[in-house]
Amino acid sequence: MTRTRTRRRGARLRWVAWAGVAGIAAGAAFLAVAELVALLVAREASPVLAVGAFVIDVVPQPLKEFAISTFGEADKPILLAGLGVAVVVASAAAGVLQLVGPPLGLVALGLAGAASVAATTTRAGASGWSWLPAVAGAVAGVLLLRAAVIRLRTWRDGATATDAAGDDRDPRLDRRGFLALTGIAAASAVVVGLGARLATAASSSIAAIREALRLPGPRSVVDVPAGAELDVPGLSPLITPNADFYRVDTALTVPEVDPSTWRLVVDGMVDRPIELGFDDLVAMGLDEYGVTLTCVSNEVGGDLVGTAIWLGVPVRDILRLAGPRPGADMVLSRSVDGFTASTPLEALTDDDRDAILAVGMNGEPLPLEHGFPVRMVVPGLYGYVSATKWVTRLQVTTFADDEAYWTPRGYSAEAPIKMSSRIDTPKPGRPVPAGPGVIAGVAWAQTVGIERVEVRIDDGEWRTATLSTPINADTWVQWMVDWDAAPGTHYATVRAVDRNGRTQVEERAPIAPDGSTGWQRTLITVT
Repeated sequence: MTRTRTRRRGARLRWVAWAGVAGIAAGAAFLAVAELVALLVAREASPVLAVGAFVIDVVPQPLKEFAISTFGEADKPILLAGLGVAVVVASAAAGVLQLVGPPLGLVALGLAGAASVAATTTRAGASGWSWLPAVAGAVAGVLLLRAAVIRLRTWRDGATATDAAGDDRDPRLDRRGFLALTGIAAASAVVVGLGARLATAASSSIAAIREALRLPGPRSVVDVPAGAELDVPGLSPLITPNADFYRVDTALTVPEVDPSTWRLVVDGMVDRPIELGFDDLVAMGLDEYGVTLTCVSNEVGGDLVGTAIWLGVPVRDILRLAGPRPGADMVLSRSVDGFTASTPLEALTDDDRDAILAVGMNGEPLPLEHGFPVRMVVPGLYGYVSATKWVTRLQVTTFADDEAYWTPRGYSAEAPIKMSSRIDTPKPGRPVPAGPGVIAGVAWAQTVGIERVEVRIDDGEWRTATLSTPINADTWVQWMVDWDAAPGTHYATVRAVDRNGRTQVEERAPIAPDGSTGWQRTLITVT
């Protein structure tokens, strides 16, 4: 009896496993057909990308911060990989449900299709056909799952009947049919799905358009003074190369926007709503601006900060064309992917603050991942309230009437960048030799500027560091102190003082709701 029960249990597990295979094949067909239809009628309506974007929107703030701090710029590929695993598991479960309790598997796929339709049709930029890829994919998945499980059940019933007759042979029916159906469907789904996804990427000419784009020369250029960069190995460069500049945004895939079709709408509480094209913006005249950008997710000592030479047009000149009305105090900027940022109106109209719509970065058109063709750059404000990439709309409004993407997710509606300093070298975990050496890093206090940086070794006296010559008050400065290092372990602490005489806040504060604070204290091992 025990041997019989074991055989029966093993047989049940085998059929369950094959049902999972059928479900995975159906799920693959779902996605492949959806990608193919999206390629043909609505490229923005990929179910995987839409659901992934939805997950980004609804994930609680602590999990977002964990993903950014743990995975950095790999957070989105990891999310996509996680979604892929979830799709495989859910598809296999649908196959099992269809085998043991039909039509539950078909219902599960239908619900997945409905969820995909909801995700694709509610995303920014959804077209009138955005519903079709998910519907077509769901229909394909349902039909394949139904056909595969019918063949699997026939194979199972035939094998069971043969076993009951005491025959070890499995002569009956649809084993070959089941394997052929699921195998061919799965292989075709991989080919069609990947082909459609690659064709979508390859057919986009935005990268080539950017490469061929020639921006007019600037009317004024950033003057980098002598002594602006200290020659210290391991120290962050004064100007962050585009390839190394941090990227934090809500776009699961990089939006591709053609400059020839790009439009900026300025409306809301204005006397004259306006609409500008890319050529209109560039024709207003371009100037260079040196600005350091900082992400609110930057921890004390973190690397989500960088400096670039931006090329663009002052936002105040554009707002002046529209004429903001009395009572307005905020501009809600909107990205092509639906992201919004709430920027104080006064920060965008202040003649002494170089808030711009940027079209260039470090001598070339904006990289795609940094907002091509147009993004906002506002000195002194964290990116989540100012640095909208792929910007398409400026809505003049009030903080009382509107809120931006991150505000209901636990962040402040207004977020000036907090003064901070960072040790770049020596790095923790990298021992340095005893004797003369250097401790160096960067510091920033935007719109005010750094007056001095002070460093303390262990519990010793504060020492004033040598500063580089700043480009302006909106960029970071480099600093360094000479140090005769004794063998052992030491702690180095850094703090900054701005030109208004304020000392960097010592107390540690978390990222939410408006940026971290605290002095960086790093362990140095001397050998």
